Amino acid sequence: MQRILHIVGKMDRAGAETMIMNLYRVIDRTQFQFDFVVFTDNPGDYDAEINSLGGKIFVLKGNSPISRMFALKTFLVKHPEYQILHSHTLFASAFHIFAACLAKVPFRISHAHSTNRTSSNKLASILYETICRKTINKFSTNFISCNKAAKNYLFPSKEDVLILPNSIDTSKFAEIGLNCKEYLNQEFDIDDSYLKIIQVGRLQKVKNHSFSIKIAEKLKEKNIPFRMFFIGQGELEVTIKKEVKEKDLIDEVILTGLRSDIPQLMAGADVMLMPSLHEGFPVVLVEAQSVGIPSLISDTISLEVDLNVELVEFVSLNANIDIWVEKLIKLKQKNRLEKELRLNRLAQKGFDIYTSTEILSKLYGSLIK
Repeated sequence: MQRILHIVGKMDRAGAETMIMNLYRVIDRTQFQFDFVVFTDNPGDYDAEINSLGGKIFVLKGNSPISRMFALKTFLVKHPEYQILHSHTLFASAFHIFAACLAKVPFRISHAHSTNRTSSNKLASILYETICRKTINKFSTNFISCNKAAKNYLFPSKEDVLILPNSIDTSKFAEIGLNCKEYLNQEFDIDDSYLKIIQVGRLQKVKNHSFSIKIAEKLKEKNIPFRMFFIGQGELEVTIKKEVKEKDLIDEVILTGLRSDIPQLMAGADVMLMPSLHEGFPVVLVEAQSVGIPSLISDTISLEVDLNVELVEFVSLNANIDIWVEKLIKLKQKNRLEKELRLNRLAQKGFDIYTSTEILSKLYGSLIK
């Protein structure tokens, strides 16, 4: 059995981390075992499951990327059993890949999950990203990306990049979509007279919750009965709660915190909302299309997220709020493809987790012969 060392910030319920766990649950763990390096001793959402699957979690602390880089190098020297390092931390992967190179780890995989990030200093950001991108491209031995946009963003000069879609167990999610249509109603004591909108993601600037609150304001102004659910946690929780209160939307906009029943909540919602400033390839959009819920998303998100199951609609963030409201209402009434046709189209696009796991297993196996 070969142990693969994954580098993440923390194993919370976020896009890249969820994709890793989807692969981890399915991969043949008699051949490949996943271990994780994290940079905080605060427990992650997936830590207990990782332990139950036989994985190890190593906490490396440091006050800066440089100090964490040397801590990782020291760790790898002490643990020569790790022949494959798989980093998922966008530009910070530069530090981890270089540490692995210094420690003589033979196979160093950089994995692109996103197409952008925010920064308070544009010049410093450009310089940082340029240096990190060159380091990643020079010292990585293998490259993986969730889609072409992320590949072009992090590995613009590389041709030999493995495209590994953000896959899930599509059949499982489709069954939930069929069987849990009343789940959200029962959880929150509402009925189908309400327009039920769900937004899944960390409570942070990039997810653009303030824009969603503007939509909520307009819905209330038009006397449209609705409930909007923000699922997740993050540094803007206090700010968002304050804004909801100031806009007199406490009854209409509900912050649920972290939930382990997101597919069931999706199944009972009418529309998923994603007005993000930017995204890579959100796993949650694959989940939504598998469940069978329409999604209204910003046109800053790659067109590749539309998986040809007629459930994704794009709108400009510059469009009038009335347009967003109108489309949300129409999507509630949207006809949906039959389950089997939807699953076939998702499989053709490569978004079934079993196909992706086979592809990743072949890569790992080709490295360790």
